[in-house]
Amino acid sequence: MFSMPGGWEWLIILIVALLIFGKRLPEVMKSLGRGIVEFKKGVKGVEEEVEDSSSKTTKKIETEKDTAKQENK
Repeated sequence: MFSMPGGWEWLIILIVALLIFGKRLPEVMKSLGRGIVEFKKGVKGVEEEVEDSSSKTTKKIETEKDTAKQENK
């Protein structure tokens, strides 16, 4: 139903942002950038935890398979 804004729409959004934030706009953008960086760090941390957890589970399963093979011999 809705699509991404085109060139003129972005221009209007920029003008409205300048009117609302004025001199504080660089500060707002800096804060927004920091927030994005923190979010990416958090996502990366979660991905690493999931990866570590899955590798530990894989190692545990492999160890159990090896133990079962040795018991069957």
